[in-house]
Amino acid sequence: MADQTLPDPGVLAETPRGGLRQWIDDRFPFSALWAAHLSEYYAPKNLNFWYYFGSLAIVVLAIQIISGIFLVMHYKPDAALAFGSVEYIMRDVSWGWLIRYIHSTGASAFFVIIYMHMFRGLLYGSYRKPRELVWIFGCLIFLCLMGEAFFGYLLPWGQMSFWGAQVIVNLFSAIPFIGPDLSLWIRGDYVVSDATLNRFFAFHVIAIPLLLIGLVGAHIIALHQVGSNNPDGIEIKANKDARGNPRDGIPFHPYFTVHDLFGLSAFLTIFSAVLFFAPTFGGYFLEHNNFIPADPLKTPPHIAPVWYFTPFYSMLRATTTTSVHLWMAVLAAAALWGAWRLRRSPLRLAALAAGMAFLLWAMATVDAKFWGVLVMGGAVISLFFLPWLDHSPVKSIRYRPKWHFSLLILFALDFIVLGYFGISEPSPVGYWISVTCTFIYFGFLWLMPWWSRLGVCRAVPERLVYHPH
Repeated sequence: MADQTLPDPGVLAETPRGGLRQWIDDRFPFSALWAAHLSEYYAPKNLNFWYYFGSLAIVVLAIQIISGIFLVMHYKPDAALAFGSVEYIMRDVSWGWLIRYIHSTGASAFFVIIYMHMFRGLLYGSYRKPRELVWIFGCLIFLCLMGEAFFGYLLPWGQMSFWGAQVIVNLFSAIPFIGPDLSLWIRGDYVVSDATLNRFFAFHVIAIPLLLIGLVGAHIIALHQVGSNNPDGIEIKANKDARGNPRDGIPFHPYFTVHDLFGLSAFLTIFSAVLFFAPTFGGYFLEHNNFIPADPLKTPPHIAPVWYFTPFYSMLRATTTTSVHLWMAVLAAAALWGAWRLRRSPLRLAALAAGMAFLLWAMATVDAKFWGVLVMGGAVISLFFLPWLDHSPVKSIRYRPKWHFSLLILFALDFIVLGYFGISEPSPVGYWISVTCTFIYFGFLWLMPWWSRLGVCRAVPERLVYHPH
């Protein structure tokens, strides 16, 4: 057998004739990933204004991470030093005021973008089959953002930060059996203290961002697996040309990268205007009380969370003994309707009766604060079930009955009204409006299997409706 000459190990480290790109591709699938997710990923060609917000969310996430890194360089997670370190960043660190305002404005911008992104999903049925996992990953991202914002809210150690955290953490104590121990574990102490600040700092800076980045990656991978939805709700993969590419699709790059750059420029213009001319936004982005050091002995006259939490806080505040009785009446009526439908199935009827009796007993005996926590949490968790609640034969609102669109607008306005009364001082009128809006919110979602099937839908075209511009 002839001797075999082994290759010189040094040759493997040389750049091949194909150049740097080929050298990288031999070791990492850069070109394959670029093609799969950009240059050869076909997106529907009729994507409109509402489709800017997905890419904008990624940009704002990057802004928050980068600005957060610079803030952490100077921030002190210590109850005695935290407020002073924030003031030091604002006054003595070069461009510290700008970085702090970028981060605080970015937090509110993030939620504006996410709410608009979710509304687009409701508008065009982006949660429908085969995009259930895309929607679920999106809802998990929303939950993580809420956690990230809540944990970060305490870090400035101002009056509203301190007392807001105190109120929210104390809510967990209302959970039967495990509540007191759970709230103690979250705080790390019997009151909000240095231990709480350190825990929240760890969650805000390390744990939640890592989880958030992983979920964003999963969200994008799931989206590119099934393809982007479009305003018509038509699956473009069902109509392909001879090369196997969707006839109604165009490569994401360069077409939609340029498209999104226009949206990004408009966003950065608005973002910069707020950043430089109204960074506190009249107390909605940065509350006036948060420019006062935390004082455990002095409670602010009115405690309310940041604006993006206020719709859910309004539901919490509207859940009192009176409104719990209203919930009991609604559930009892629903149980009677269910019993009539199950009248020919004795076992199911008995199970329904026993379950409803236990639920009504629990609602009558357990503190209303617990049910408020349940309503607030249920308002978010309910969104996860949208893919299975919507029974309409078509996806997009374009081809549904016009009153379906009216219901969706009512739902959006209802959410805004809840937010307004959540940030306002308590009043009898505000209470009853919040109660009504809470019922509308849950009614829209949990009655969707019924109302989404009603009405006559328009015929959905076989190809996308696209007007070149």
